[in-house]
Amino acid sequence: MTSQDWFSKDFYAALGVSKDASAEEIKKAYRKLAKELHPDRNPGDANAEKRFKDVGEAYGVLSDAEQRKQYDAIRAMGGGARFQAGGPGGGGYEDVFSGMFGGGTTGGQQYRAQGFEDILGNLFGGGARRGPQQGSDVAAATEVTFRQAAEGATVRLGMATGTVSARLPAGVQDGQRIRLRGKGRPGVNGGPAGDLLLTVHVAKHPVFSMDGAHLKVRVPVSFDEAVLGAVVEVPTLDGDKVKVKVPAGTSSGKVLRVKGRGLTTKDGRGDLLASIEVAVPTKLSKAAKEALQAFALETASDEPRATLYRDASS
Repeated sequence: MTSQDWFSKDFYAALGVSKDASAEEIKKAYRKLAKELHPDRNPGDANAEKRFKDVGEAYGVLSDAEQRKQYDAIRAMGGGARFQAGGPGGGGYEDVFSGMFGGGTTGGQQYRAQGFEDILGNLFGGGARRGPQQGSDVAAATEVTFRQAAEGATVRLGMATGTVSARLPAGVQDGQRIRLRGKGRPGVNGGPAGDLLLTVHVAKHPVFSMDGAHLKVRVPVSFDEAVLGAVVEVPTLDGDKVKVKVPAGTSSGKVLRVKGRGLTTKDGRGDLLASIEVAVPTKLSKAAKEALQAFALETASDEPRATLYRDASS
């Protein structure tokens, strides 16, 4: 990307949102456009492919709060770029911008700026030839389903440099940033390519959640199952069910562990963590109410909030 490109990119326009758009509005716009423009839905359509790349590049910056802040600051000065000092051979012009934003990179997520002489060369048609330089790192973002994140998946990203395939490791977490070596911008004068710095957004699942390699699941049980104890079936991510023993007297929030039924990651196999939730019936028959009232009389001496009051006064 040349210096002229830096000052011509309008990421808000690429996503069709205003500069005051919320993070949720930006995500919604990206998801809609990425789905419409995906190469699999538009085979051979060069215009759709280009827009797909532009949308991916725009979302990669605007979905990251720090990237967006720096991009907006530079746009306010009359440009459309986001870049910062950090690449080999840098100096002069990028030092000025580095000073503006506190110096250095933030989590390695910024583009490296070209040197001052490169910018002058692009603007005025000259400039001395420099030795090999590494290409700049590229920030991007992608949204995947919970199952894709849990099991690992290959995603296709629309970048300014082209469509890139990236393999996500099993167990990738929401908001995690992954460095993909050599998938950034090409090097200059024979230098190596930069890296792709990919932020992964994971959609929520109605039942499961992740805690590292552990798979968490909420398991409703009836009042009598919690009081008397029971064996219940708990779903797993692969579609099977495992039997879990709920001890008598189990309260909501108790976590029951099933060894080895979590996620398989590079660090090993996690566990299935079943969090018990006692389901309270909303409708009771007359006989059920009478039985419950009798139960309440029999257990009237038990005070469930005794420790609450004691601890509150300590």
